[in-house]
Amino acid sequence: MAGQAAQRLKRQVKEPVDYVNPYIGNISHLLVPTFPTVQLPNSMLRVYPLRADYTSEYVSGLPIIVTNHRERSAFSLLPQTGSQLALKKQYTYDNETIRPYEFAIELDDQMSARFAVSHQSAIYEVSYDDGIAPSVVLATDNGQLTASGRVIHGWQRIDGSVSNDTKVYIYMESLEQPTQTVTLSSGGSTSGVGVRYPLLTQKVHLRYGISFISEAQAKANLYREQSGFDIDSLAAAGRQSWNDALGRIQVKGTSDNDLTVFYTAYYRTFERPVCMSEDGRYWSPFDGQVHDDGGTPFYNDDWIWDTYRAAHPLRTLMDQSVEENILNSYLLMAEQMGNGWLPTFPELNGDSRRMNSNHGVPALADALAKGLRVDAQKAFRYSQKAMEEKTLAPWSGAKAGWIDQFYQAHGYIPALNPGEKENDPNVNGWEKRQPVAVTLGTSYDAFALSEIAKHLSTTAKKKERQQWLQLSEKYARQSLNYRHLFNAETGFFHPKNKEGEFITPLDYRYDGGVGARQYYDENNGWIYRWDVPHNIADLIQLMGGRQQFVANLNQTFAEPLGKSKCEFYAMMPDHTGNIGQFSMANEPSFHIPYLYNYAGQPWMTQKRIRQCLRTWYRNDLMGVPGDEDGSGMSAFVVFSSVGLYPVTPGLPVYNIGSPLFPLAVLTLSNGRIFEVRAHGASAQNKYIQSATFNGQPWNQPWLSHQQLMQGGVLELQMGAHPNKQWGAAEDAVPPSAKIN
Repeated sequence: MAGQAAQRLKRQVKEPVDYVNPYIGNISHLLVPTFPTVQLPNSMLRVYPLRADYTSEYVSGLPIIVTNHRERSAFSLLPQTGSQLALKKQYTYDNETIRPYEFAIELDDQMSARFAVSHQSAIYEVSYDDGIAPSVVLATDNGQLTASGRVIHGWQRIDGSVSNDTKVYIYMESLEQPTQTVTLSSGGSTSGVGVRYPLLTQKVHLRYGISFISEAQAKANLYREQSGFDIDSLAAAGRQSWNDALGRIQVKGTSDNDLTVFYTAYYRTFERPVCMSEDGRYWSPFDGQVHDDGGTPFYNDDWIWDTYRAAHPLRTLMDQSVEENILNSYLLMAEQMGNGWLPTFPELNGDSRRMNSNHGVPALADALAKGLRVDAQKAFRYSQKAMEEKTLAPWSGAKAGWIDQFYQAHGYIPALNPGEKENDPNVNGWEKRQPVAVTLGTSYDAFALSEIAKHLSTTAKKKERQQWLQLSEKYARQSLNYRHLFNAETGFFHPKNKEGEFITPLDYRYDGGVGARQYYDENNGWIYRWDVPHNIADLIQLMGGRQQFVANLNQTFAEPLGKSKCEFYAMMPDHTGNIGQFSMANEPSFHIPYLYNYAGQPWMTQKRIRQCLRTWYRNDLMGVPGDEDGSGMSAFVVFSSVGLYPVTPGLPVYNIGSPLFPLAVLTLSNGRIFEVRAHGASAQNKYIQSATFNGQPWNQPWLSHQQLMQGGVLELQMGAHPNKQWGAAEDAVPPSAKIN
């Protein structure tokens, strides 16, 4: 009896995956919601319900595979009853339960389904009410399917392929013997196969494999991962996989809601990129070929503009080998595209070149600065080519044009005067030039390229060393190009025309059209005022010193919208999650609360971080303030909750904020343990009173990557009121780029 009681108690103790709530953020504040994704960490096979968002009245079937993060799903499984088989259906649904590794749902009050997932295969168990004629339809849009006996196989073309004809293949088997299989066609792009089962069949078990290489490989993936139709065992294995991944960070807290928000954010950092290797081979949409992976897994699907800021640094800390494989995949993509340009938005159907700048460069620089195994020569070459041969015009993969020549000559992207027509065909009519955003972003990329060159100089021979140092100095100078757009009279980065004149008049809150794209991008001038993460020390000087810098920061969090929310968000739909003009909902904002550390007021960083976490991240359906962008936002939550943040990827440094939990234990990539003990941490006790690192007094609001990776304990005494002396000394500030 005692043993049985112990087992019951053991089952009641929550494990990390039990805290994950995939529904957090499934209703968006304005734009794109999160989706309750079911997959194993960084694995190719992902699914989520076939509906617009949580509020949808119907689902349009059971999902097979999401082929592009938050964008589209290939194939759909349609359980049905009766004599007529349909290729498209709208089901009412109820009692849906979703966990990271499985889900269950009831359909039309007469059927239900349960799903469990592996890396490249999955199982469905479909249940039917008594006395009805059960059947299933597998449908495809822009594809081809064939049924024979208990097997369905075929393919679907991924719509919107950027450069090559990408297909996803399926091989599906049913445990039960069907009575009939039929081919179905809509007369349009949708087709499929229907499978009927004997009248008294109450359960249909379907297992399937997915591949981007071939139908034969889809079958091989299925048989490699599954020997039967045991959905319970598959779910248990998936659960263990998630606990292994999420358990690398153990946090202790008194609030289940805090733990749920934390582990849900951590779960989302594993949604992408996804491993595309299948038995040592992978399909590349970047050249339309199948390649041997040489024993190094190939990864794809990563929106780097969002993820370089925190998701990549988090992975470097927690799983260095995966991060190395991801970054080396970037280099392969550059080679396979034939132009040697580093990707910016690699997806399963090619590089879509979304957003602006080339922020794969700081991701590579950060990895090299932290000792990861990445080919530095290739990293420099492909980064340089992307920055100088490809246009800097946003959302474009064209060769450099007029505005690029201007940038190289003058150090900034020129803005159009009011009423002036666009004269560079590379510029997207909707996205505009985004001249301030691109100038600031490219300045940061130049800093990162300078750091890669500096890294190469450390191992080069004497003659080559000097060449690398000269290149490092060249790009270090270019990293100061943001200065060209700083308006000393206003203290903002200000669009400037080709004649070198500031565009006036200008309201930094609204001007620039929808998303302020004529001058900025998705956010207004108040956000881009701080977009110099590589050289905060210089930004402080530009603004007139610490006191004015802090005053400007404070005003960012206090400045009202100045318009009704309807008017403001009609112009700035990405600029949600507001605290004053600060937007918690968009990636260029994430480092801003940490900037007080650079100006002698770490206690204000501590206040702001808690303010942001408590205001905008909650355990509810609207608990994410904006577009999550595939772990871009979630990684901010993970880092900030444990009390750290990488303000400047490319510099091996972490800012110290305000830990949400009394204890966080990180099992690092090298197997060592790093602990953050925040004694007394609570909603009120958010201020650091004193600190020690490995038992020694610690009076600076930052740690180096090297210090952290050696393992140890950062111990903080927390209180309800700020200690304005801790970390405030002038020589205690986090490092910035050392550029004259």
